[in-house]
Amino acid sequence: MTMKRLTMAAAMLSLTIGTTSAESEVTTGKSTETTTVYETYSETSEVQATSEKKTIELPQWVKNIKFSGYGMLQYQGEDTEGNHSNSFNLRLLRLMLDGKIADFDWRIQIQGTNATGPGQPTVQLIDLYAEWARHKEAKIRVGQFKRAFTFENPTNPITQGWYAYAMVINNLSAFGDRTGEKSSGGRDIGIQLQGDVLPNSSGRALLHYQVGVYNGEGINEKDKDNRKDIIGGLWVMPVKGLRIGAFGWTGSRGNMKNPETGETCSMDKNRYALSAEYDKDEYTFRAEYIHSQGWGAAAAGNNTREIDFSKGDKADGWYAFGIVPLIKSKLHAKARYQTYRPSKEWGTSKTMYEIGLNYYFTPRLQLNAEYALVNERAAHKNHNFVDVQLDFRF
Repeated sequence: MTMKRLTMAAAMLSLTIGTTSAESEVTTGKSTETTTVYETYSETSEVQATSEKKTIELPQWVKNIKFSGYGMLQYQGEDTEGNHSNSFNLRLLRLMLDGKIADFDWRIQIQGTNATGPGQPTVQLIDLYAEWARHKEAKIRVGQFKRAFTFENPTNPITQGWYAYAMVINNLSAFGDRTGEKSSGGRDIGIQLQGDVLPNSSGRALLHYQVGVYNGEGINEKDKDNRKDIIGGLWVMPVKGLRIGAFGWTGSRGNMKNPETGETCSMDKNRYALSAEYDKDEYTFRAEYIHSQGWGAAAAGNNTREIDFSKGDKADGWYAFGIVPLIKSKLHAKARYQTYRPSKEWGTSKTMYEIGLNYYFTPRLQLNAEYALVNERAAHKNHNFVDVQLDFRF
């Protein structure tokens, strides 16, 4: 009996231990499962929290920043006697950042070209300015930007409509200026006040004014003689699309070498322009005359700083053109007549008679083509000129 009791007790003990162990495993399993569920919930919460932390509200001035640009590809040919040429060319690439901070508009613009030569890097900063634009009647611009001279100077190369700006604009409005200033695209460093005033019954301004004070040396250059250029313009807008104006410019270019004495001096720049334009419904007509008094440099552009007295101290030029739609927003026809006289004498004049077409594949892709008959009186000969450009925006 005793043995049987011991055996039964042992069996019951064994069964009790097994049951306890099994319950422990089940409990452990539940505990692990519960723990696993808890950890997964914790990780999800952490990811959601992290996601919420990464959602940052950008300030308005950052939202206002706009990036844009354009490129211009070119083919050009000319049959000048003894110097025939034709070539593909990368005319230019421009990258722009525009923005607004409170009442100030700002712009940064960088240009790359294939131009090489003294003072003409292939990539350079061309615009850097801020403008207080709270009131359209009086805006103040500070930095590096277009000079307040002529109607054509402020136009954009891709919207200007021609293979290049008119010769008189290039030579007397600080592109490849006759003073030897490096190619500046009509720009300088300074401060400018401008505004639209005298609104009519519909709110359209009838008068625009602008006046600026500049270094007089072109882009990315400090003043060389501590004398500033003062440029101003005034135009009336009697009907929508039409403006008629006049401009004045007085100033100097410093550190110019006098070849007769070997000394350096300041060279005067005194200029005026008369301008008229009608631009509406894709019809554009513009004409300008510019007169300049002041000695020229040995070479236009290229940052030349030596006076050339043989060219005289006066120069002038003019142009007139029309661009009209043949197919609205698709195909435009154009014609331009222009003359530049580097010594204000007919014997030195160069004249171009141009015709062409501008075709718009889309508002951001266009093909411009033109032909010109070129007359250079100094050479007593004519020659032909062709230019084709593919331009795109982004």
